[in-house]
Amino acid sequence: MDIIIRKYEDRDIPSMVEIWNDVVEDANAFPQIDKLSEEEAREFFASQTFTGVAEGDGAILGLYILHPNNIGRCGHISNASYAVDGSYRGYHIGEKLVLHSMKIGREFGFSILQFNAVVSTNAGAIHLYEKIGFHRVGVIPKGYLLGNGEYEDIIIYYIEL
Repeated sequence: MDIIIRKYEDRDIPSMVEIWNDVVEDANAFPQIDKLSEEEAREFFASQTFTGVAEGDGAILGLYILHPNNIGRCGHISNASYAVDGSYRGYHIGEKLVLHSMKIGREFGFSILQFNAVVSTNAGAIHLYEKIGFHRVGVIPKGYLLGNGEYEDIIIYYIEL
């Protein structure tokens, strides 16, 4: 299957909402607790510096958002979140999304990509980030509230763009 990464379009929103909300509902990666409605998603995705989708065979397989991690003197640092349709995990879509976000981040003038809260049980993400060359800054004990009410450690990562 040929996979292209491109800027999202309004017609992609229903698929994006489904993928995003599945990750929110899994409660082991995103900080959000509430799922997005389509109207909320339109506003949310439009407010990002860049929102990209992975498309293959006419279907949306995953997405990412890219935005500043902070403001002012730290505004050169970006942050991103990624979501892949559960049916398509293992096809290296996440890797394609991360690499694309790094390229787009450079184009928007960011010089660093930082992840503030990679849940320590998210082995796939950790493997991918370390494979690409992200640096592990440290661990925040019990920094993430899992869906089952327990707390899990989070890891901070960064890479220079």
